[in-house]
Amino acid sequence: FITVLSLLAIVPLCLSGKTYGGGGYLYPQFYDHSCPKAQEIVKHFVAKAVAEDPRMAASLLRLHFHDCFVKGCDASVLLDSSGTIISEKRSNPNRDSARGFEVIDEIKAAIEKECPHTVSCADIMALAARDSTVLTGGPNWDVPLGRRDSRDASLSGSNNNIPAPNNTFQTILTKFKLQGLDIVDLVALSG
Repeated sequence: FITVLSLLAIVPLCLSGKTYGGGGYLYPQFYDHSCPKAQEIVKHFVAKAVAEDPRMAASLLRLHFHDCFVKGCDASVLLDSSGTIISEKRSNPNRDSARGFEVIDEIKAAIEKECPHTVSCADIMALAARDSTVLTGGPNWDVPLGRRDSRDASLSGSNNNIPAPNNTFQTILTKFKLQGLDIVDLVALSG
């Protein structure tokens, strides 16, 4: 029940008509011509991952939630540290707790074989969050697509924007409100 409730809470982020990651307007048919099998590939690999580890459904949703709370839903959480990037993976809310990166990597590799340089990791994460929800008995929805992947990360944004377990209730509620979410979303995503 908690998993389904948590999965339902991310729906407002996924259904938003806003643009994320520097893209234009988002719409579900974005890849219909350029990569028609994209959604099928994501669904296949999410189902496989959840069959191997049922907790992965919630982990993929949480990964998307943590990504969206920092710089928008732009896959910045996936970036590793490099010369100019300090990875969000090293932030307090993500370190030793965010998981599912290997599932997203596997999906991206399969999609790259099908249609190279076409589908963003940000869209893969949004689709994986939706498919995880459906697999655990939650609702289905059309995912607006067309996000662009970030080229940088924000460690401070991750540390400051993602609710921490030691935040006060009011702080957590404020962080959710800044994302356009309400107390029902807070309860669902906070478990």
